[in-house]
Amino acid sequence: MAPSLLDLAPVVPVVVIEDASDAVPLARALVAGGLPAIEVTLRTPAALDAIRAIAGEVPEAVVGAGTVITPDQVTETVAAGARFLVSPGWTDVLLEAMQASGVPFLPGVSTTSEVVALLERGVTEMKFFPAEAAGGTAYLRSLAGPLPQARFCPTGGIGSANAPDYLALPNVGCVGGTWMLASDAIAARDWGRVEALAREAAGLKTLRAQV
Repeated sequence: MAPSLLDLAPVVPVVVIEDASDAVPLARALVAGGLPAIEVTLRTPAALDAIRAIAGEVPEAVVGAGTVITPDQVTETVAAGARFLVSPGWTDVLLEAMQASGVPFLPGVSTTSEVVALLERGVTEMKFFPAEAAGGTAYLRSLAGPLPQARFCPTGGIGSANAPDYLALPNVGCVGGTWMLASDAIAARDWGRVEALAREAAGLKTLRAQV
């Protein structure tokens, strides 16, 4: 059985790529730093080309599409090579498309009712978004008792300082974040620095094991 998306690495980098030519070296830096699961968000015109490039040239990366909000985007990103899908929220129509895609997916939730609705539909792995604004670790901790079968990738407002608090929770498999993607490093194409920041983030797995 393939490992869960939530178990590939403690941190999933949430990448916004403005220039598709940056996609491959950026992905290689993240993978070298120990973060193989890479979420490329559909927030720029370069996103699909970036996913296609990473899928084709960095096979050791597990590239996924983020900010997926329509069935057409599900189809387009999977065709481009996305190996997982992440949405900020979900509807029945979007959920059906993601379930039919054949790849793992994390539908976004921010309320208990949304979690229960997904559990009813057989979905147990979800994105908790926007994590800090929606209640943070206190909210997730309160869900672990009545809904222990639900597991989350919290994203939104998470950085190196509070990521360990999330990762210590029993119902959190990984977190999403951007702190290893320093804008000045990417602008300068300083992939060595990105790799170093990724390695620090990947080290949270060791820290988690000690909690």
